[in-house]
Amino acid sequence: MADGDKRPSRMDRESFVACFGGVFEHSPFIAERAFDKGLGPDADSAEGLHAILCEVFRAAGDEERLAVLRAHPDLAGKLAAARRLTAASSAEQAGAGLDALTDAERARFTDLNETYKERFGFPFILAVKGRTKAEILANFEERVANDRASEFDTACAQVERIAGLRLADLLSQSPYSLSFRSPS
Repeated sequence: MADGDKRPSRMDRESFVACFGGVFEHSPFIAERAFDKGLGPDADSAEGLHAILCEVFRAAGDEERLAVLRAHPDLAGKLAAARRLTAASSAEQAGAGLDALTDAERARFTDLNETYKERFGFPFILAVKGRTKAEILANFEERVANDRASEFDTACAQVERIAGLRLADLLSQSPYSLSFRSPS
C-alpha cells in the first residue's frame, strides 16, 4: 500500500485479506479470490467492493457456499451462550436482543435451530441487525417450512446482506473514506 493509501485497489493482498477477509463469516477465501481477480477502481467504493465480494461468493460452487452457510453460528445458540461467537456475530445478535432471552424464548430458538439444521443441513441465517426478537422468531418459524432449494437461496441472500452490513460497519469505523449505503 503506497504511503497510507487505504483504497482497496491499492492494498497488497495481505492487507486486503486482513481487512476484508472476515466480512463473510470464517470465509477469507472470498476476499482472497476477489483480490486475485484484480481490484480496479470499482473496489474503491463500498457498493463496488460489496458487489465484487458477492460475485466471488456466487461463483463459488454449491459445496463452498454450503461451507460458508455452515460457518455461521446458530441464532441464540450454544456458541452465543458460551461467548464464542466472532465479534461481528456477537454484536449483531446482542443488537437484536438475542443475548437477553427468557427461558421460554431460548427453548424455542433451540428447538427451531435443531429442526432447521436437521431439515436443511445448515444453520438458520438471517441478517438480524435492526430486527426485534419477535421479528426474528416469526421469520424463523416461517422459513423452517420452506423447501431446501428455496431455503439455500434465501440463506445465501442473507449471507450477502450480512456481508454488506458488516462492510458498512467496518468502513464506518475505519480510516477508509468509502461511502456505503446499507443493502436492502
